[in-house]
Amino acid sequence: MFDKPLETAIVPVTPFQQNATVLWCTKTMKGAVIDPGGHLDRIMTAVDRAGITLEKILITHAHRDHAGAAADFSEAQGIPIEGPHRDDQFWIDKLADAKEKPGFDTPRVFTPDRWLENNDTVSVGEQTLDVRHCPGHTPGHVIYFHAPSQLAIVGDVLFRRTVGRTDLPRGDHEQLVRSITEQLWPLGDEVMFLPGHGRLSTFGQEREDNPFVSDLAVATGVGPPDPEKALGPAFD
Repeated sequence: MFDKPLETAIVPVTPFQQNATVLWCTKTMKGAVIDPGGHLDRIMTAVDRAGITLEKILITHAHRDHAGAAADFSEAQGIPIEGPHRDDQFWIDKLADAKEKPGFDTPRVFTPDRWLENNDTVSVGEQTLDVRHCPGHTPGHVIYFHAPSQLAIVGDVLFRRTVGRTDLPRGDHEQLVRSITEQLWPLGDEVMFLPGHGRLSTFGQEREDNPFVSDLAVATGVGPPDPEKALGPAFD
């Protein structure tokens, strides 16, 4: 009866078109929202359309476009926040200093109900997602992997033919490359990943032709992308 154990709906939010993701267990119709960075009305339209009951919020990292509206959403829906890793406390605290910008909700500092560690798991209905700590874009960045679907939600770690920017405070390109090669690639070439911005791809495709983390690029030590061309927006 349940051909796909986990369903997803992508909701672009904020002027940065961040891929907030509604995902749900098709058996229980219980779900979560990953990275509600803003435009909560759009997210709830997707939730209502799917006909699901929200259980929690999952955060990949604490940049404004991914986590700025997490506190408001948690309070409005009465649901807990899980993630990111506690090393992103620096970025959570910086939400209090964010300037007003057109198209953005006013961000608020939040305290996760559960910090996540490498190799933790999170549940959505009867489905289980594995957690991998992938620092580099931010120190506390995590990704979520659903093995039965061969789907990873990777935030701003990896994109189609580029990687997350690392010129922001506490970014580290070498650490980001290690996160990708040591935490993502072992999950398998066939894994489809949903990035924080832009379109889906597979790990195998990126290992073949991503200019920054293909097998060839890693072997030859290619440096980070130009910040003006890297995905993962700048913040004031």
